[in-house]
Amino acid sequence: MAENRLKRQLLKEKLFAKNRLVIVNEDTFAELFSLRLTLMNVFVVATSAAILIITFTTFIIAFTPLREFIPGYASSKLKKDATELALKSDSLTVALQKNEAYIASVKKILTGNLDYAHLSKDSIMATKAVEKETVPLEASPEEIKIREQADKEDKYNLFKKAQAKVNVVLFAPVNGLITQKYSAQNKHLALDVAVAKNTPIKSIADGVVIFSDWTPTNGHVVVVRHTNGFISVYKNAASETKEQGDVVKTGEVLALAGASGRESANSQLHFELWKEGHPVDPSQYITFK
Repeated sequence: MAENRLKRQLLKEKLFAKNRLVIVNEDTFAELFSLRLTLMNVFVVATSAAILIITFTTFIIAFTPLREFIPGYASSKLKKDATELALKSDSLTVALQKNEAYIASVKKILTGNLDYAHLSKDSIMATKAVEKETVPLEASPEEIKIREQADKEDKYNLFKKAQAKVNVVLFAPVNGLITQKYSAQNKHLALDVAVAKNTPIKSIADGVVIFSDWTPTNGHVVVVRHTNGFISVYKNAASETKEQGDVVKTGEVLALAGASGRESANSQLHFELWKEGHPVDPSQYITFK
């Protein structure tokens, strides 16, 4: 018991024993600074400093934006921004899919790989057919003649409706000699205009480039979608000066003329004009001379 009391007494003396911290000049040994302290003073100062540092750090983490840089912490604003970005990303994905589907449809138009729906009226109405007494009927020669005449007149009604003139004047993409005219009956749904090589090919109106690339059949091709419902197609170019997604103005150069297509031997522009999904005769809207 006395031994324990002695140990505590010695510890107390060590803690409260006064010591002096002296800083001297190494060369002259002159005293620069001195401080009287005890081990208890050092312990109290060190503990207070640690508490202050911990308190200050906690305050920074809890009440300042610096906590966002600590893994596991995220502000409400950051979460809100992340949610908005996720929604915008989904919207852009849907818009991109629609745009890709539209471009795929345009590519089918350019290559001629179109899908036609073959429907039979008889097959559609088969489920509603009612058994009736069959009576053999034969068409008279006059009826056969009228039917043949009606078939010839209605054969190209779709193109005639699409080619109805409207009060629109478009800028000529090039000036040159028309070597082959538009003909729906011959399935030549474009104008071929002979021009010198590297002649600038210009946009017929304001619009957005929706296709600009090289194709095996038609060479370098540029397709522009315009605000007035038209789509203009420029084929057999030597090179393109615009890329997909570029916004172009009326008369702005899209490509340089050439003979890059497999179906073109001479330098010419194969120009197509589409209105609301139907091919139209470009000469109704444009003067090429």
